Amino acid sequence: PARIETVLEAYALLQDWPGASRNSSHAVALNACKAGIAGEIDAETVRSTFVAFARRNDILVPDMDALMPAVSTASSPSANTRT
Repeated sequence: PARIETVLEAYALLQDWPGASRNSSHAVALNACKAGIAGEIDAETVRSTFVAFARRNDILVPDMDALMPAVSTASSPSANTRT
């Protein structure tokens, strides 16, 4: 998976997206990226349109940093100890 951290990275991914797989969410996200780069809309708006595109195309990966505490707790020795 690729970690997209900037508007330019999102724009690059959308530019490289296969033509046959482009849909309305792609067009909205691409236009939002262009507007964000031009300073016409804020980064959070660009992010939300890109996330919608990623969800619609089933490419959004959960934030692994947010999941790590749960994984660490489940794999700790005390979590597997029988009493």
